[in-house]
Amino acid sequence: MQCFATEYEPLPNPPPNLPDNPWKPRHRSMTTSTPLPEPELRAFAAAAAEQQRCTDCAVLWRPGWESLSGTDKTSHLQQVGALGTPETRELLDEYHPQGTNQWSPDAPIALGWHPYNRCTLWRCHHCNAAFLRYTEYGGYYQDDRIRPLLAHLIVTPEQGRV
Repeated sequence: MQCFATEYEPLPNPPPNLPDNPWKPRHRSMTTSTPLPEPELRAFAAAAAEQQRCTDCAVLWRPGWESLSGTDKTSHLQQVGALGTPETRELLDEYHPQGTNQWSPDAPIALGWHPYNRCTLWRCHHCNAAFLRYTEYGGYYQDDRIRPLLAHLIVTPEQGRV
């Protein structure tokens, strides 16, 4: 029996316009106490609505939250910042005054409420599509989720009032 040693070449560095680790926070992360302000979120949503989706974003542009599969390409997305703070991260109350649920396509994007208090905003560097992402941690699983940022769904209800 022969054993063969194979030398591997190191992977090339990522292009300068892409993050080396897409999960690593770039600007305002969950470690800062300043979330992205509502007007800035609305501006990202408006910019996304003005342009047609690139082919990479078209497959991700689904109504409501969706689980990311291992085949979903997200390397074209760059993290912009966090919607929540370390203080609001542990709140699990959801805001659904119209009887929606977390998976509803028309569920409000309720700033300060779960799961948006755990979200980060991501933007496509090709077409400006804006997405919200967060990771759901279960007892035996980790589920990366994504949904489009839509301005007409953004609300800022008072905490504790439904």
